[in-house]
Amino acid sequence: MIVIRCNLSRLMGAEKVKVADVERETGLHRNKISALYKETAIKVDLETIDKLCEFFNCTVGELFERVDQDEAKA
Repeated sequence: MIVIRCNLSRLMGAEKVKVADVERETGLHRNKISALYKETAIKVDLETIDKLCEFFNCTVGELFERVDQDEAKA
């Protein structure tokens, strides 16, 4: 089975930013950021993706990746 992995926690770690920093700079709600950080989000709107990509200066492919479920558990 294929799943979508969100790399927000890795991007935040690399930039040494906290959820509060992302919230303040992007205007996104803390709960939305936390759900992506913890990979518990079920759906994400395009505006959220755009704001995060702009903030981290990354592509959608760097923020999200499609992986095999066995690899996602690793």
